[in-house]
Amino acid sequence: MTPPAAPTHPSTPAIRTALSVNVNKVALVRNTRHLGIPSVARAALQCLAAGAQGITVHPRPDGRHIRSSDVYELAELLQSWPEAEFNIEGNPTQNLMDFIRQVRPQQATFVPDSEDQFTSDHGWSFPQDAERLAPLVAECKALGVRVSLFMDPVPEQMAAAKAVGADRVELYTEPYAAAWGSPLQAVELKRYAAAAQAALDAGLGVNAGHDLNRDNLAAFVREVPGVLEVSIGHALIADALELGYTATVQAYLDCITQGFAVAGDS
Repeated sequence: MTPPAAPTHPSTPAIRTALSVNVNKVALVRNTRHLGIPSVARAALQCLAAGAQGITVHPRPDGRHIRSSDVYELAELLQSWPEAEFNIEGNPTQNLMDFIRQVRPQQATFVPDSEDQFTSDHGWSFPQDAERLAPLVAECKALGVRVSLFMDPVPEQMAAAKAVGADRVELYTEPYAAAWGSPLQAVELKRYAAAAQAALDAGLGVNAGHDLNRDNLAAFVREVPGVLEVSIGHALIADALELGYTATVQAYLDCITQGFAVAGDS
C-alpha cells in the first residue's frame, strides 16, 4: 500500500501532523470524587501506547481539573517516552511559569485566559500583549522550551507573534468547528489557511486546537498548510468513554492520515 502523501501546499514542508492528547477532562472526572479514578497518568499512558505523539495539560490556578501533582507525574511518565512531547498550556502571568521552570517540557503554550475563565476562547492581541510576553517567551527559550502562542486566525497578527520570539502559534479553532456543516465551513477553512500561511511566511510553526473532532479534523489538516500539531481533549475524551482510549486515538490518527491522503486515494 502506498504511504499517504502530504497535502499539496506549495510552500509547506511534508511533515505529518502530530496528535497531542489533552487529558484535562480525565482529571475533571477524577476530581468529582476522592477515589483517584480515573487515573490521569494511566489515560496518558494508554494514549501514548496507542500512537499519540504528545500529552497536553492546562493546569489552571484553581485546580479544577489538572493539579500540580498531575503535571509532575506526567513529566516523570514521559521520561519513558522520549519520542513524545509534553505540552503545558496556561497563562504565563499566572501559574504557568512555575511549571515551566521546574518541568521544562518540550513546549509551553501561552494562553490569555483569566483565572476564572470557563475555557479558552480567544488568542493574544498585538501590539497590546507584546511587552509583557516578550520576556516570558525569552525565559522559556533560555530554558530550552519551545513557545507557542494561542492566536485567533488573523493573518496580520502572525508577524507580531514572531517578533516577540515565539516559535509557533496555536490557532484557536472553535470558530471553524462551530461552522462545520454550515455554509460558512468553506469560508472558515480559507480563513484558517490564510492565517497559517501568514504564520509560515513569518517563520513560525503552526499548531491548532479547540473543538477539533473526528468529523472536522481531516478537512482541517488537508486544507490548512503546515499544521505540525493538533491538541485535542474534550471530543477525544468524550469519544474514549464509548470507544476506549486505544480505539479513539487510532481513530484520530486515521483522520490525520485521511487529511494527508492524495485526493481520491483510499
